[in-house]
Amino acid sequence: MTGSAPPRLLRPRALRPGDLVVIASLSGPLPAAYEPNVEQAVGVLERMGFRVRRAPLLEAGQHHWWSAATPAEIAEELNGLLRDPEVRAIVASDGGQTALGYLDLIDVEAVMADPKPILGYSDISLLHLVLHARTGLVGFHADMAVPGFGGHWQSAPMARRAELAGLYSTLLTSTAAIGTLPASPSWECWRPGRVEGRLIGGVINRIVLAQATRWALPLERFDGAVLFWEEMGGLASYVWSYLQVLRHSGILDRIAGMVVGVPRGISGLEPGASPTLSEIVLDVLGDRDIPVLGNVEFGHAGPNLPMPVGIRVRLDARQRTLSLLEPAVRPRATTGRAG
Repeated sequence: MTGSAPPRLLRPRALRPGDLVVIASLSGPLPAAYEPNVEQAVGVLERMGFRVRRAPLLEAGQHHWWSAATPAEIAEELNGLLRDPEVRAIVASDGGQTALGYLDLIDVEAVMADPKPILGYSDISLLHLVLHARTGLVGFHADMAVPGFGGHWQSAPMARRAELAGLYSTLLTSTAAIGTLPASPSWECWRPGRVEGRLIGGVINRIVLAQATRWALPLERFDGAVLFWEEMGGLASYVWSYLQVLRHSGILDRIAGMVVGVPRGISGLEPGASPTLSEIVLDVLGDRDIPVLGNVEFGHAGPNLPMPVGIRVRLDARQRTLSLLEPAVRPRATTGRAG
């Protein structure tokens, strides 16, 4: 795709109360122990005002190797949801290791004909990045059913849950920009500065994998972007290596700012360990003078602040603020693309 005209931003249609949201196994299986999490997630989404249905592959015990089903079966179910006019949003049940197996089987024409919010992170980052590259679709890097709505949300303080529910409902239903996302004391300024640009990102290992496919985002799509990323598991040295890949590919020379999520379960980043995550990031960035905001709650650390891929944001690292300057959805009555 390098050198081709980038697709315009493709916003899904805004949801309305009573619209159907489907929870689907887009990657990993549903262990029986997490069945209660799905039920909790259904309750969260219903309290937001939506009808909720489970896709057939979301069944405890249903699996193929490390996946909910074969890549072809998952793609078939996803394509059916994309083509079904009653389905207005799709929420991933969990992450996993499967999206790479069906990226070439997705009905891209269905996405373009009737774009819908797809919510998820981790392995679902691949869907967001590839569909954004191919169609301009706004990807909803946001909580999923099992580890998110049915997991982290349940242990969060009641005030935080109410704040998140309002944020997600507004994100899916309102054609007004959300503005400043709710910050927390964990946010850190790792390098000061203030910029505006389009959000691009996800879990960092999936960003690297997406860029290795034939649907990689052309480098020019990173010009002036605000790169957001997080990571779970592995070693601190892996994070350094992934950042080096982004440096070698030229991505770090093009972005205008960076937002780093709270790391989770990474060996070598325990309290008191050296180097710290901020030291790793600044080491790879070198003399690139771009603002960096660290320890922001999105991704595996959860509950997730939503990070809509492709939406223009304002980052002020010194003030520790991140603002969504555009809506993630378009008016329901509008047809065609929205830039």
